[in-house]
Amino acid sequence: MTREQAEAFLVEAGRVADEAFPLFEAALACAVHEDPDRDAEAARALADEGAAHLAARLETESPEEAIAESMAGDLGLQGDLMTHDHPDNADVIAVAERRRGIPVSLGVFYLHAARRCDLDVRGVDFPGHFLLRIETREGPLALDPFSEGRVVLPSELSRRALRSGLTPDIAGRLDLLMAPMSDRAVLIRLQNYVFAHAQAAGDWPRAERSALRRALLDPSDHRPWLDVAAAREGQGALAGALQALTQAQILDGGAALAARAARERVRLRLN
Repeated sequence: MTREQAEAFLVEAGRVADEAFPLFEAALACAVHEDPDRDAEAARALADEGAAHLAARLETESPEEAIAESMAGDLGLQGDLMTHDHPDNADVIAVAERRRGIPVSLGVFYLHAARRCDLDVRGVDFPGHFLLRIETREGPLALDPFSEGRVVLPSELSRRALRSGLTPDIAGRLDLLMAPMSDRAVLIRLQNYVFAHAQAAGDWPRAERSALRRALLDPSDHRPWLDVAAAREGQGALAGALQALTQAQILDGGAALAARAARERVRLRLN
């Protein structure tokens, strides 16, 4: 798959309804779009292997035990504690090769296996640390893909929420802390992570690519185009930045004050 083919796939993924969103294939397309000089088949084979292990374990184990043992035990997927900020941790092709990653990239493999085995598992947009929600006979449980899929108790969820800055009244609301997110939102969160780290490192080409992927995955959202514009401006591509800001204004119905201000600033630099 070339970068252009990956981009075309993301365009199509952005058009489908949330319930039909192809999470794992879209995550692979994001990885190829970032670095097309790689073969995605090994990552796809690992994901399929995980689903097969999970199907076998579900015959004798509870869903929460089976998915944790399949992903962390059988596949060896773990959180990268030593080099957490390494770019490879947010790339599913690299994660499949290294068996290390950040919570959301690891979570993509968990979610893929769960979908294949008809388990009700969803991502949770927990502040500062992506989690998974699995429905069981006893009710929903939170799983941490970064910590070998272990169950996170409600008391620990509340403690984590307080440490992240949430107020006590919110930190005590498990219905809010464990609210499920769509698969599309999971992948967008992963691309947000890539953008933030690329921006912090001054890697503007990488920041632009990740922001563009977010724009393609959710074509109704004007905000990724603001980030595309910032990344292009960081590279000195002012005409391209102006085009991105114009797209942001179009999507936001002309109401984006930040986009208008940034567009005027870039326009003046072009003159």
